[in-house]
Amino acid sequence: MTFKRTLAAFSPADVVTIGFLLFLTLLNLLFHSRVEVWVELCLVNIAVVAGIVLLARGADRKRTRLLTGLHRWYLYPAVLLIFKELYFMIRPIHPVDYDDLLIAIDRWMFGTDPTLWLARFAHPVVTEILQVAYWSYYLLFIILGVEIYRRHTLKSFDKAGFLIVYGFYLSYVGYFILPAVGPRFTLHDFALLDQELPGLLLAVPLRDFINAAESIPTGVPNPVDYVQRDVFPSGHTQLSLIVVYLAFHFKLRSRWLLTALTVLLIFGTVYLRYHYVIDVLAGGVFFLFTVWSGHHLELKWSDLQYTWRGENNDLETRRENR
Repeated sequence: MTFKRTLAAFSPADVVTIGFLLFLTLLNLLFHSRVEVWVELCLVNIAVVAGIVLLARGADRKRTRLLTGLHRWYLYPAVLLIFKELYFMIRPIHPVDYDDLLIAIDRWMFGTDPTLWLARFAHPVVTEILQVAYWSYYLLFIILGVEIYRRHTLKSFDKAGFLIVYGFYLSYVGYFILPAVGPRFTLHDFALLDQELPGLLLAVPLRDFINAAESIPTGVPNPVDYVQRDVFPSGHTQLSLIVVYLAFHFKLRSRWLLTALTVLLIFGTVYLRYHYVIDVLAGGVFFLFTVWSGHHLELKWSDLQYTWRGENNDLETRRENR
């Protein structure tokens, strides 16, 4: 198997994931004096890259249902793993929070702080609905992926998987550029959230789940020192919009459910005090850039795959089929 033939086994999502892992590895090497666990992170990144290479080659050569499924679905845990890696990197590399800038932009746009203004309309029923919708973010990708995987081709699944992970990695770059913690820490008292925004049954436990996912230990006196710097752009906005875009692109049965959850989720990012409005607007801009640039990158890689595999079908015909 030639080198180019080996590369042709990689999906677009494989390529962008390997590239981002190598980028993080380079950052760890450049800032090794600041990142305490840089050796461990580099080793994990190299191991994951090696695993992706082996999995892609194995799935391409043997084409078993198990290897094919693993090759497509490893993306979800990989994105979560990389998100946790950022926890050890962002503050040491860029130890400045830009919440004051984001607050100033919101005040310039609205003349007030939107989360404080919305507080007057807080109600347990509204909080419950929006907290459930916000938490459903972790399920949107599974709902989308399962339906595409069952009802469409692997090419379609690869297209969707690439656009999603590419969007995640773009948002992660934003976290490095403008680290921030969000209004629940800066404009509100984090310790009083459960009292100021009570729900009915699920709001508090789901809020605790999200806090744990963002590396906030229970009961610490200074949770702002632990939370991940993942506010700008709003990844919840950017990625949920990508999910809706893909759901309509592939005419999925779940598209209206995903749309309803996304609308509630985006409103909840501000109402629940996770994000400033400028984060949400930036998430929309990142969404548009992800779809536009991702389309061109996916086409380019797909054309290279055809060439490396020796398939000489007409380029325009292939693109119309895609």
